[in-house]
Amino acid sequence: MKEDRITEPAVEDASETVEMSVESVSVEETPAAIDDVIEIKDYLNPKLFNEVRVVTRQEIKTSGENENIPKEIDEAYLGTLVDISENQLIQGRVVGMNERDVLIDIGFKSEGIIDRSEFSEEDLPAIGDQVEVYLEFIEDASGNTILSKEKADFMRRWRDLREAFENQTVITGKVIRRIKGGMVVDLEVVQAFLPGSQIDVRPIQDFDVYLNKEIELRIVKFNEARKNIVVSHKVILEDSLKEQRETLFKELEIGSILEGRVKNITDFGVFVDLGGIDGLLHITDLTWGRVNHPSEVVSLDDDITVKVIEYDEERMRVSLGLKQLTPHPWEEVEIKYPIGNVVSGKVVSLTNYGAFIELEPGVEGLIHVSEISWTRHIKNPSEEYSLGDEIEAQVLSIDTDERKISLGVKQLSPDPWDEIEEEFMVGTVQKGEVQNLTQFGAFVEIKEGIDGLIHVSDLSWTKVIRHAKEVLEKGQEIEVCILEVSRENRRIALGFKQVQEDPWPSIIEHYESGKEVSGQIIRVLDKGIIIQLEMDVEGIIPFGKMSKRDRRALASQYEVGANLSGIVMKVTPDDKKVVLYKEELAGGGRTRSATDDVKEYLKNQDVKTSEK
Repeated sequence: MKEDRITEPAVEDASETVEMSVESVSVEETPAAIDDVIEIKDYLNPKLFNEVRVVTRQEIKTSGENENIPKEIDEAYLGTLVDISENQLIQGRVVGMNERDVLIDIGFKSEGIIDRSEFSEEDLPAIGDQVEVYLEFIEDASGNTILSKEKADFMRRWRDLREAFENQTVITGKVIRRIKGGMVVDLEVVQAFLPGSQIDVRPIQDFDVYLNKEIELRIVKFNEARKNIVVSHKVILEDSLKEQRETLFKELEIGSILEGRVKNITDFGVFVDLGGIDGLLHITDLTWGRVNHPSEVVSLDDDITVKVIEYDEERMRVSLGLKQLTPHPWEEVEIKYPIGNVVSGKVVSLTNYGAFIELEPGVEGLIHVSEISWTRHIKNPSEEYSLGDEIEAQVLSIDTDERKISLGVKQLSPDPWDEIEEEFMVGTVQKGEVQNLTQFGAFVEIKEGIDGLIHVSDLSWTKVIRHAKEVLEKGQEIEVCILEVSRENRRIALGFKQVQEDPWPSIIEHYESGKEVSGQIIRVLDKGIIIQLEMDVEGIIPFGKMSKRDRRALASQYEVGANLSGIVMKVTPDDKKVVLYKEELAGGGRTRSATDDVKEYLKNQDVKTSEK
């Protein structure tokens, strides 16, 4: 048999092996391990194991209860037991290094490896040094235990920063670069975001001045999952200013004069740092004069003296004034600018009714459009002035209650209307230039700034003019007759037709009653037909008594441009017409009725003209 061939030395070796196996069974081993030992005993020669005693699990558990082990030995023994798992910080000892790796003993079955590039030349440890490392992998694909110093540094710093966040401890960081919305701060291994609004208590104009600077910070947001940190320098400044602010508010009084620094400029005013408190200097309190934007008066970081005009301790608000440090300029206006004096100032505003002139900050006068020129009709002061123009004017009136000063420019030169009647006598002929054409007449400049009006009724002796443009053109040089001059009303009436002799005496003589004349049709009306006659006069042949339908039917038989004749009945210079009779248009040849129709037509023409 197989067991009979086993030699004595071999049996002894086997026995020792079994005994060692039995002795090495611990309380943590399973019952199956004990069974394996028994099976080995049975396999070998049974006589060899007569002295072998099988120890049960319970005996092992209770075997050491009555043994007294010294405390220091027990602690030393327990210290050799290491609970190792991945992704944690572990203390280790440097046991070796080469050009590529550093070997760290972490109490595991094999040394851990850290890439030497993770250490700088200054931080490279010596053999035997204790270091804290981060366990990435217990065993990688090659069977190596992989450690990391960089991640250990990060985790250690992250732990410290978490404590700083929880305790609201002030830390120090270095600003390393700008990004959108703020700055990136180096907190030693860990980087944090510093928003632009959290850098200072005042708005920052140039972020670059903070680059590469060490500043004190407090963590305001700590995101463990995303490993994201937001810090603030502003909260530290606000805490330091809080005590100053409370002290300053206790000392504030309305009327107090304080020194401050311009912190921010907006469209509506200036924020002034009073040393812990921000006060608002409204744009209306900057100066007594007109201000379009506060930047015209002050600049950022200017040191200015201001006066407290109002404050609210509960809302921590202070209203300041700058102009209140000087007397109101209207207190001595009547002394500085007496009526009749010539003053100078700058145009600060233009409206459709006049120009405002700043005589000094806080004192403005108005030049009304009617006070700009004696002779010209100015619709808007922008025709004469622009913003910023320096002009001279005369003080016309002062109203201190309403704080108004009336100024005039035309008063600086003689009024040409004072001697207008002597210069332009009625009946004289003058040359002029047509300035404007309207339905009621034409304005003609007979002297620089002096215009006269030619009424439409004075444009032609013989024609009915409905608009001045039928006779004249703008810019045309013409001769006119002075018909009337009114210095009080500043008006001159001119005549265009009066330059020529009145032709109507000759026309009356030429167109005697009963004479048959002819001319070209120029208009066909509901009441009659107008024809052009000799001597530049118009003739009218009125329709007789008939219905409107008959008149329209009769009028449709005549066309403009055709020749038509009639018998002269009457010449009317007032209507500028020669009245004619034609039997076909009179309605049956009733002479007496036709005459009546002519009179009725002329009467209707007068009414129609007056309505227009």
